[in-house]
Amino acid sequence: MIQLKDKTFTLYLDKNTIEKRVKELGLQLSEDFKGKDPIIIGVLNGAFMFLSDLAKHIAIPAEFSFLKISSYQGQSSTGQVKQLVGLETEIKGRNVIIVEDIVDTGLSMAHLLQLIKEKEPSSIKIATLLHKPEALQYPVTIDYLGFEIPNKFVIGYGLDYDGFGRNIPEIYQLKI
Repeated sequence: MIQLKDKTFTLYLDKNTIEKRVKELGLQLSEDFKGKDPIIIGVLNGAFMFLSDLAKHIAIPAEFSFLKISSYQGQSSTGQVKQLVGLETEIKGRNVIIVEDIVDTGLSMAHLLQLIKEKEPSSIKIATLLHKPEALQYPVTIDYLGFEIPNKFVIGYGLDYDGFGRNIPEIYQLKI
C-alpha cells in the first residue's frame, strides 16, 4: 500500500507484469507497421512512461511526436477536453499510432480522433496501456491494449492523482 495526498492505494499491476506486456506490444507494433514508417503520437502527460518503455521495443523506423490534453481534475473527469499543447507535425497521408495511458470514458480519445482525422492521415490506430470497458461512454476501438481493468481509480506508471504518483513504476488502485 502507498499513501498519496489524502488517498490510500493498493498494488494492482507490478513492474514485471507491465514490462512484459509493454514489450509484447512493442514487438506487435513493429511487426504490424514494418515498412510503413509510422508517426507515434504520445498523449501527455500520462503516456510518457508507457511511450518511453514502448519505444525501446519498437524495432522499425518511426517518428515520435506529442500532444497534451486534459479532461481530469482530481480523480474524476470534468466532461470537457482541453487541448493544452497541439500537434505540430504534418501527418497527412501518414500512418498514425496514438499512444495513451488509459481509455476510460473515451471522451479524450474521441476528441483526439476527431482532431487527428481532420489532418487526413492514411490510418489511425490506438495503443493504450489501460482500458476501463465499464466506464466507456464514447465508442472507441482500441487496436493495441495493455490491460483491461475494472472501473476503479488508478495511479502510477504515468497516471496521477492531482499531479502526483506519475513516477511510481507500478500501477496502484484506490483502496475503498
